[in-house]
Amino acid sequence: MQRIDSPSRVWSHYAGLVILAIICLTPIWVMISTSFKNEVLIFDAKPVWFFFFPTMENYDYILTRGKFDRYFINSVIVATISTFLTLFLGGLCAYALARLEFKGRRFVANATLLVRMVPPAVLAVPAFAMVVTLSLNADLAVLIFFYTALNLPFAIWLLFGFYKQIPVELEEAAVVDGASPLQVFFKVLFPMMKSGYAVAGIFTFRIAWNEFILALLLTGRKTRTLPVGAAGFITDTGVEWGRIMAMGTLIVIPPLLFTFFAARQIISGLTAGSVKG
Repeated sequence: MQRIDSPSRVWSHYAGLVILAIICLTPIWVMISTSFKNEVLIFDAKPVWFFFFPTMENYDYILTRGKFDRYFINSVIVATISTFLTLFLGGLCAYALARLEFKGRRFVANATLLVRMVPPAVLAVPAFAMVVTLSLNADLAVLIFFYTALNLPFAIWLLFGFYKQIPVELEEAAVVDGASPLQVFFKVLFPMMKSGYAVAGIFTFRIAWNEFILALLLTGRKTRTLPVGAAGFITDTGVEWGRIMAMGTLIVIPPLLFTFFAARQIISGLTAGSVKG
């Protein structure tokens, strides 16, 4: 017999969800509202939550004089290329772990996730020392390399769970039918791996898009990404809150759109990819 919750319990659940939503959305509202405030409202002694005369001065400055277009292009290049390389290399490694039998395979598969748990701040100093020792330029190629290395463990771990769910008999049947290795991958495996690659791609893109520490140390004036560009509004004379909040609002839009349109893929991918092999 199916248990029916009492109305009071149902309403308490919804009330808890509403409170949680308010807690999560309040920082976003503060960021967006501050980006439309002038300096008088921003530095008012009492917090101004609602106002009737928003200003576009902060957005006008960062779009016309804040070098937003350069930072945006750099972020798109770094995030897109590093995501593609991560999915390509991570897919190959995950497939090898899922299909090849060797001693310590399960340990290697699980250890990849442990490597990802190391925070980027710990890797920042060794990465900077490596770049200086090898006399590398502070360009986008170096940042792409480190982002790919940073995101590979998570992509391998996630895609490994997906490959383990696909019966090897499907590949064997395709080979018997005369399919080449590339045909087996693109016609048999890839259609069933779309959600896995989508989830891995979304998380990889978001990490590369929002990462700050490595981007700060490994880029120059012409190769800065959006997070580093936003930090430029912290000056010796003070913090330009309106402009930094306007920059932050624009930074969150692309990842937010990706997440919104791929919400179903994220849910199904996390559920399927979490199954142990």
